[in-house]
Amino acid sequence: MNKQTQSESESEFDLYLLMSKVNHALNLARQKELSQYDTTTRQTHVLRVIKSLGSKATLFEVAKQVDREVPVISKQTIRMENDGLIKRIKYKSKSNLLKLQLTKKGAKMVEISEKSHLVHDILSFLTKEDRQKLEILFNTILMRVNEYHSIDP
Repeated sequence: MNKQTQSESESEFDLYLLMSKVNHALNLARQKELSQYDTTTRQTHVLRVIKSLGSKATLFEVAKQVDREVPVISKQTIRMENDGLIKRIKYKSKSNLLKLQLTKKGAKMVEISEKSHLVHDILSFLTKEDRQKLEILFNTILMRVNEYHSIDP
C-alpha cells in the first residue's frame, strides 16, 4: 500500500470512528432523556414506525423499517403490549400475521418523544441545507453498507 492510499484509508477509518462516537453519544443522551418517561430509544423508534405505517403495521414491516429480525421485534412488541403501548392483533384470514396498533398510551409516548428538547438542542445549529446534505450523505452511506452487507461471502 502506498503512502497516499494508507493515509486515505486511515482518514476513512478515523471518519468511521467519529460517526460511531457521534451515534453512541446521541443514543446515550437520548436514552437519558427518555428514561424519565420510563421508555427506551428502541421502544420509541418502534412506536414511531408503527405510527408512520398506520394500518400497514405488521411485525414484518416494522422489523424491516427498524432493520431487525422479526423474532427480535416480536419479543419487543410482546413487552410493549404488556406495558400498554401497543396492541398486537391477529389477522382473521392469516393466523400467523400480526397487525400492530398504538394504544392511547403509545400514541402519547410518540408525541412526547417527538417533542424532544435534546434532538432539537443538538441539531438546531444545522441549516436546512446542512440537514439536506447530511441526510443525502447518511442515506448514501447506508445504501452502500446495505449493498456490501447483502453480498454473499
